[in-house]
Amino acid sequence: MEKRYHSFVDYNKERYGCRLQKIVIDAGFTCPNRDGKVGRGGCTYCDNRAFHPNYSTPDKSIAHQIEEGIEFHKGRYKSTSKYLAYFQPFSNTYKPLEELKKIYEEALNHPMVSGIVIGTRPDCVDDEKLDYLAELAEKHIVIIEYGIESCYNRTLERINRGHTFEQTVETIGKTAERGLHQGAHFIFGLPGETKEDMLAMAPMINALPILSAKFHQLQIIKGTRMEREFAEKREDFVTFGLEEYIDFFVDFLEHLRPDLYIERFAGEVPPRFVNSTPWGLIRNVELIRMLDERLEERNTYQGKLV
Repeated sequence: MEKRYHSFVDYNKERYGCRLQKIVIDAGFTCPNRDGKVGRGGCTYCDNRAFHPNYSTPDKSIAHQIEEGIEFHKGRYKSTSKYLAYFQPFSNTYKPLEELKKIYEEALNHPMVSGIVIGTRPDCVDDEKLDYLAELAEKHIVIIEYGIESCYNRTLERINRGHTFEQTVETIGKTAERGLHQGAHFIFGLPGETKEDMLAMAPMINALPILSAKFHQLQIIKGTRMEREFAEKREDFVTFGLEEYIDFFVDFLEHLRPDLYIERFAGEVPPRFVNSTPWGLIRNVELIRMLDERLEERNTYQGKLV
C-alpha cells in the first residue's frame, strides 16, 4: 500500500540509502527555564527520565554512550549501519560555543556516527552557533530539532516554556537562511487548547521552513506540575481516546502541507512514568498500522485540504 503521508524514515532511506538510527546522548545540559535565566522548574509537563534510555546518562563519556547505544539497537535494527548521535535531554545548545564544539565533535569522531541531531529551544541558539553548525553540515549530517510544542503564546506561558512563538518564527527563519535541516516538535492536548485550536495550528506550521516534524499526544507524567494541574482542572484538557486520536490526526494531516516529513505522530512513555495508560500498552508500529488503515478507509492523504 502506498503511503498517504510522507514518512521521515522513508526520507532518510531515499536520501542516504539506509535507515539512520538515533543514539540518545545525555551531555549534561539544562534549560533556561530551569536555571533561572527565564524561569524555574522547567516545562510543567516534563520529566526527562521518561523519554531517554538507561544507557544514556551524563556520568558516562559521549563515546561510552555511543558504544552502549549501538549495542542496544543492534538487536532491534539489524540492517542499520549508520547512526546519528541524538543530543536529546534538555536544551542541547545551551552552553558556550567552545564547549559545544567539544561535545559535538567528540560524537562525530566516532567511526560509526554519520551525524548529529540536536534537540533544543528556539531561544537557545544565536548567529554564531548557527554559523558553526552550518560549517559542520558541510561534512556531516546535522539536524536541529526545535521544541516548539504550541503555536499559541498563552499556552507557552501556561506550560512555563519561557519563550514566545514569535521567537520560534525568527529562529527558524535564521536557521533556514543557512540551509540547515531543521525539524520541530509539537504536543496535542496541552491545557486550554481545543481540538479546533490544534487543527488551526496546521497553517502556522505550514508557514515554517522546516523539513520534518514530530507530533505527540500529551501524556501526564507522574510528579510533574502538569499532573497536579490535570487533577485540579481536568476540564481544561482535551484527552484523546486511541481511535479518536487517529481520526484527529488524519484531520490534521489533511491540512498539513504535503512536503513536510512526519517523524512521529504519537508518543510512547514507559508505563512506570505515567499516571495512567488509557491506550493500553500499544507500540508505535501498531499505531502506524492504524493510521495507514484509517487514511485508506477515508480515502484521504496528507495535504488534501491545503
